[in-house]
Amino acid sequence: MTKLITKAPFRADHVGSFLRPERLKEARLKKQNGEISAEQLRLVENEEIIRLVQKQKEVGLQAVTDGEFRRSWWHFDFLAGLDGVELYQAESGIQFHGVQTKPLGLKVSGKVDFTSHPMIEDYKFLHEIAGDHVAKYTIPSPNMLFFRGSIEEAVYPDHSVLFEDLIVTYQKVIQAFYDAGCRYLQLDDTAWAVFFSEAGHKQIAARGQEPETLAKLFARAINESIANKPEDMVITMHICRGNFKSTYTASGGYDNAAKTIFGGLDVDGLFLEFDDERSGGFEPLRYVNRSDLQVVLGLVTSKYGELENPENIKARIKEASEYIGLDQICLSPQCGFASTEEGNLLTEEQQWGKVSHVIKIAEEVWN
Repeated sequence: MTKLITKAPFRADHVGSFLRPERLKEARLKKQNGEISAEQLRLVENEEIIRLVQKQKEVGLQAVTDGEFRRSWWHFDFLAGLDGVELYQAESGIQFHGVQTKPLGLKVSGKVDFTSHPMIEDYKFLHEIAGDHVAKYTIPSPNMLFFRGSIEEAVYPDHSVLFEDLIVTYQKVIQAFYDAGCRYLQLDDTAWAVFFSEAGHKQIAARGQEPETLAKLFARAINESIANKPEDMVITMHICRGNFKSTYTASGGYDNAAKTIFGGLDVDGLFLEFDDERSGGFEPLRYVNRSDLQVVLGLVTSKYGELENPENIKARIKEASEYIGLDQICLSPQCGFASTEEGNLLTEEQQWGKVSHVIKIAEEVWN
């Protein structure tokens, strides 16, 4: 067996989302068409989440999630539940490599705050059925709203005020999850990918900002949001280059923001994409300056079903250990299997094959 880590993230871990079962997809469509009530949909969600959690336990995961089964999007559903934020019908969707999402966007139309949120109750349900396993919950980073949201100038003519409000909001959010029993919370953040390529730097310039200044702002948003977290709560961050129907939005290694990401964030762990050449090499890991930071290498892709050669994965773990100690490394898929309800282009059987692959390799590496 794997030499267990008693504190998350674990040697064999996962990002959080799973493919939606057909029964759940059908129920959501019926709710949308007015054929069933919200209460009836929630009963279906509950049953499917119970099955999912049981499956995660059976395959050998130490942390279990609800698979984001109650969400359409990994980030929109949470952010739209904050005070002052709403979903709106956009002219076009988010452009991925060769495919586009549904045309929806996020708009800040009022003062951003946290008073209550349906996902607190969603977490309580997961916590109840997790049993002796760790219940892990995922929410988008505050940077997702600050950098990616549409901000009404009449509400926030000075974006620095929004920034401060977001930090206070997230402090409240984190405390609310803790009070509900959450001890393993993950902040998902695709905004960091803007630093990884020339195209991203053009986006930054178009906003009248400098990459170095913006990176420091992103780090401050994270660090101040989690500054008051209780000692026994683990908060990790997943950094991604986009994940929709097995495709992506960004490319490039971590180099341009490595000092900030690996040496300037106060999170307990980093889940990092490293499944193909788009993610660059491990050299940026040399900036890790804390022995208590766990680096979860996403070396197993969630984008397709074919299993990677385990010896190649082990070789890459060994390569990464040239920059940080093996005891600071964990293994996971590079992203979730369904960042949106559409899901990646693989079967549920292949999905569980990937998870089992991660667990088996981790056992062989750290046994």
